[in-house]
Amino acid sequence: MKQNKTTNNTPLTLGTENIGKLLMQYALPAIIAMTASSLYNITDSIFIGHGVGHLALSGLAITFPLMNLSAAVGTLVGVGASALLSIRIGQKDYETANIILGNVFSLNLVIGIIFSVISIIFLKPILIFFGASDATLPYAYDFMLIILAGNVFSHMYFGLNALFRSIGNPQKAMMATIFTVVINLVLNPLFIFGFKWGIRGSAFATIIAQCSVLLWQLYLLNDKQSFIHWKKGIYALRKKIVKDTFSIGLAPFLMNAASCLIVIIINRQLIRHGGDVAVGAYGIVNRVAFLFVMIVMGINQGMQPIAGYNYGAKLQSRVIEVLKKSIFYATIIMTIGSLTVELFPHAVAALFTQEKELVDVAVSGLRWMFAVYSLVGCQMVVSAFFQSIGKPTQAIILSMSRQVLILIPLLLILPNFWGVSGVWMSMTISDFLAVLLALLLLHFEIKRFAKEKNNTQF
Repeated sequence: MKQNKTTNNTPLTLGTENIGKLLMQYALPAIIAMTASSLYNITDSIFIGHGVGHLALSGLAITFPLMNLSAAVGTLVGVGASALLSIRIGQKDYETANIILGNVFSLNLVIGIIFSVISIIFLKPILIFFGASDATLPYAYDFMLIILAGNVFSHMYFGLNALFRSIGNPQKAMMATIFTVVINLVLNPLFIFGFKWGIRGSAFATIIAQCSVLLWQLYLLNDKQSFIHWKKGIYALRKKIVKDTFSIGLAPFLMNAASCLIVIIINRQLIRHGGDVAVGAYGIVNRVAFLFVMIVMGINQGMQPIAGYNYGAKLQSRVIEVLKKSIFYATIIMTIGSLTVELFPHAVAALFTQEKELVDVAVSGLRWMFAVYSLVGCQMVVSAFFQSIGKPTQAIILSMSRQVLILIPLLLILPNFWGVSGVWMSMTISDFLAVLLALLLLHFEIKRFAKEKNNTQF
């Protein structure tokens, strides 16, 4: 296949450019984008908390499992295809790269529609099962009905953004996310405070923003000079591409699906031991914790195309180097988060609500959640690393052990002795044990690398 200028100037530098420079080039736009996205989620909750009420915050928290499940379905395609695309580029298989683009479009279209239709039909019983009470159900239902109606656009937007990073356009991925956040931040207060649409206004703002940016993404990929672009013959689903995409994307899918199950259990335990206020507190804790998680995810997104390309090109020393640097930066970010929240928990919680009881419960959750957060960045990077090099088994083990094998038993046992504190405690203990397991699996993988190339050391 004929190589264009983009091919020569961007993707191939992944195998030659300085790793530190590459990681900054790829990760910084992703970090900015992910931070902006997370800040939107925080300000969204602040608008809802102050503009609609504390029960609306609890209703929003009830929707987290379904939001996680939707994200799980999206990552099954987006993350899997982007990792596959990076590996194919490393192997200089440019024709397959274009077919992957077409298959991502088709898969997101089909899966997004199916997910939305099924979820909307059973939305009320789903939310009640998730822990919605008579007081919080109307808020959760109004919000999710609108989000699900535009779900196919959300899947497409996130899927294409992942591909932009893989083909050497992290700046475009960053701009797409920033545009989404800016549109959201403008529409949210307008719809909630100006039009008095309540929590539905927040949902409308989210979907309108994603649809607007999706149109821009589709336009960019229509450029025939782009490394990959829309063209005939790439949309028919190819069995091998779909299989490989799902295989690589299975780990993040299971991680998000497990998150769905975990949040259901957390919400039900919080309802049982602390009522709607405890659920609202979890909504605050989740938003704050996710800010730092999203920054590390930005680092992971920057690492993924670099690790994937160099692994495909059999440049093991470069794979190890980008892994080491990613772990270092992730640990710094999580340590900053841990110190900030542990030192100023009341100030953080008070951003979302003035309801004293809700603030007090949230402060306890924040202190527990961030107790070992300085270590969590390492676990996240290692899990993403295994995804990036096409090793889904190890990534699945890390995801499932932390969120299922370890956390679920703790959530079922500890709250019986310590109530709401037992819920927070469970998440902290699970995080710590998951870090130990990640280091163990990484040790074995590095030994395998060293066996292939004796001068590679970690």
